[in-house]
Amino acid sequence: MQNNNSIILSVVIPAYNEARRLRLSLPQVAGFLAARPESAEVIVVDDGSTDATAELVQNMSADLPGLRLLRHPANGGKGSAVRTGMLSARGEYVLFTDADLSSPISELDRLLEPLRTGYDLVIGSRALQPEWITVHQSPFREASGRLFNFFARRIARMDFRDTQCGFKLFRREAARVLFAHQRIPGFGFDVELLYLARKFGYRALEVPVHWAHSDMTKVHPLRDGARMFVDLLAIRVYDWIGNYSRPLLASHGVVLQAPAQVPSCCSASRFPPPPSGPGIIPDHNA
Repeated sequence: MQNNNSIILSVVIPAYNEARRLRLSLPQVAGFLAARPESAEVIVVDDGSTDATAELVQNMSADLPGLRLLRHPANGGKGSAVRTGMLSARGEYVLFTDADLSSPISELDRLLEPLRTGYDLVIGSRALQPEWITVHQSPFREASGRLFNFFARRIARMDFRDTQCGFKLFRREAARVLFAHQRIPGFGFDVELLYLARKFGYRALEVPVHWAHSDMTKVHPLRDGARMFVDLLAIRVYDWIGNYSRPLLASHGVVLQAPAQVPSCCSASRFPPPPSGPGIIPDHNA
């Protein structure tokens, strides 16, 4: 990793009481990025942790110059933490991933390759190649996930097979627009981002990734599942009242405007050519 002004890759990791997992996962991420030719940074967003998450990241940053820590004074939710990191990222390509690396960081190239061919965002999927799941969730969790995806398809009109895999890569310009419009602070933010991507005409692709369930997951299928269902309804309400239609001025000094509408490819297990037409927002601050 390098700490300079020409960052190519940014990796954003939301963290709430994740000291135990970050102690193992951060060296893996740093080692993977150090072996690559691109300059990179890692941003850990401490979402109001009460454990040693912040202290751990600060201590590790002495040996990892590309590691940055951002802190929330109180817990605001995974969506809130990811938003902070994504809007602060300096890389040309910006990935967010979970602290437990349920999808190994080595899966990055599966997302990066199609992004370099013209897509604006590429999302990892457990559903396209289920045989790639090395450790499954409990039957109840898997059934809950399928039920949520059913409602996401019907309420938010999602065509993706897996909206909730925590491994998603964006062009920086697209990330700044989408996360500036994001309203949902909790686990339902993934669907909101994909809804916004379709609304604004971004070119999106779903690709299979390897994945393993962690028993230390923070998602409670009943409590958080109910909140995420409410989030689906909130997405439609926010759109109806116009929260997703007006340009925003980000605090980072970038004027955010929706790109011209183009068709979006929503689901594929390989890399079809992206739809033609505009869809990339120029970064006037680059």
